[in-house]
Amino acid sequence: MHNIVKLANSTRVYDVATVTPLSHAHQLSKRLENNIYLKREDKQSIHTFKNRGAYQKISSLTPEQKAKGVVTASAGNHAQGVALSATKLGINALIVMPLSTPKIKVNAVKQLGGKVVLYGDVYDDALKYAKQLEKQQDLVFIHPYDDIEVMAGQATIAKELLEQLPAIDKVFIPVGGGGLIGGMATYLKHYAPNIRVIGVEPQDSPTLYEALKHNERVVLPEVGRFADGVAVKQIGEKTFEMAKQFVDEVILVSNDELCAAIKDIYEDVRSISEPAGALSTAGIKKYLQTHDLKNENLVSIVSGANVNFDRLRYISERADIGENNEAIIAATIDEKPGSFLKFCEMLKDHSITEFNYRYGSDTQARIFVGISLNEGLNEKQVLLDRLSDSFDVLDMSDNSIAKTHIRYMVGGRSNCEHEVLYRFEFPERPGALLDFLKKVGSHWNITLFHYRNHGADFGRVLIGLQAQDVTQLEQSFDDLGFFYQNETDNKAYQYFL
Repeated sequence: MHNIVKLANSTRVYDVATVTPLSHAHQLSKRLENNIYLKREDKQSIHTFKNRGAYQKISSLTPEQKAKGVVTASAGNHAQGVALSATKLGINALIVMPLSTPKIKVNAVKQLGGKVVLYGDVYDDALKYAKQLEKQQDLVFIHPYDDIEVMAGQATIAKELLEQLPAIDKVFIPVGGGGLIGGMATYLKHYAPNIRVIGVEPQDSPTLYEALKHNERVVLPEVGRFADGVAVKQIGEKTFEMAKQFVDEVILVSNDELCAAIKDIYEDVRSISEPAGALSTAGIKKYLQTHDLKNENLVSIVSGANVNFDRLRYISERADIGENNEAIIAATIDEKPGSFLKFCEMLKDHSITEFNYRYGSDTQARIFVGISLNEGLNEKQVLLDRLSDSFDVLDMSDNSIAKTHIRYMVGGRSNCEHEVLYRFEFPERPGALLDFLKKVGSHWNITLFHYRNHGADFGRVLIGLQAQDVTQLEQSFDDLGFFYQNETDNKAYQYFL
């Protein structure tokens, strides 16, 4: 603990980093009835806090180590921090990045003077290769998070916070490998033990949450890729020790809640955060849903703004759902004139944001409807209860298949024999979709296929196949090595397709 505090207090990080502003989020504060502050690490020259830890570590190397050069693995932000720091110190930097890394991050690393090697589908693949290069080329490995010097560099954010806002009640910190929360929590608890430190993770990447739950460093079988900056399968060894001592609790948020938080940050400070950068803000909103707090000083770390422009389409589509400003509803109505009018009249003052329908039979019509909400979940339940008095209604607002695929496909049912439905995710890189089709489509008849590029790191496919032997089919899927899930029983599929 004292090493991190001592190093943070005698730091050299301001050779490359700046003291970032602490912005008061006026609109969010008013809405949530608390004082919400945003620590703007998106304002660093590389639009992320990672230059702090990288420079702290690299500047501490011996002259002999500096002469060798450094190597690291990163999905993007740490890579930029290492490239910037190495260039500043006149050191060669080799950086291994997954093939799925957004181009904006790859280009940024090159512009900062780093040599980029693209390898593997996910961070863990890149890490293994970087460790090979460390031995083969006798380089010095710079760990993205599991290092005392790196944590000390990140702890300088906490140092600034205590100077900028003396009265802090709670600090919400994003968690991936744990370097940021390990460093910041250690520093905060040393000088202000009364401040509650709350970690925030995506629901599909709960590394610290699961580790604390089991009191050991759990390896997650899969991690979500939407918040790529925190897509780590296992919390660091050193960072976990710090977290166990100094983190008060960890909360989880959904991808839709992240999208809503990105929108909140934009509306208050006109900055577009990356998904991982919005974790803390989403965490504050989630926390206040279950805690009756008023007028407390709550700090969110906006940890980065390196987001692909193409991904903004997906973010904007999902933000209203994450904010509970939109309900996605499937309903069965009579197939006769006036039925849809009756349905709309029962919505009263609610606006329809989306409507999908295609003729299916002589008696019934199944419609897919988006409806705007003004007051969130309670308002939605009142609406659903009212509609249910006259129609068969299903709430699809939390149905991932409905939101990602079905809403774009409504309009055709098939009576194919032995049809099964699967959802796939695979690394989004040139030729990946074609490779997928060649491998899957060579043995089974494809009856349904939906793919939409959201500018994300991973492509998503919904596929229907005719297969009598599901066991044999899934054995072939296992050989592909991609994440997949059987969705044949999914209500959205049964209802519309």
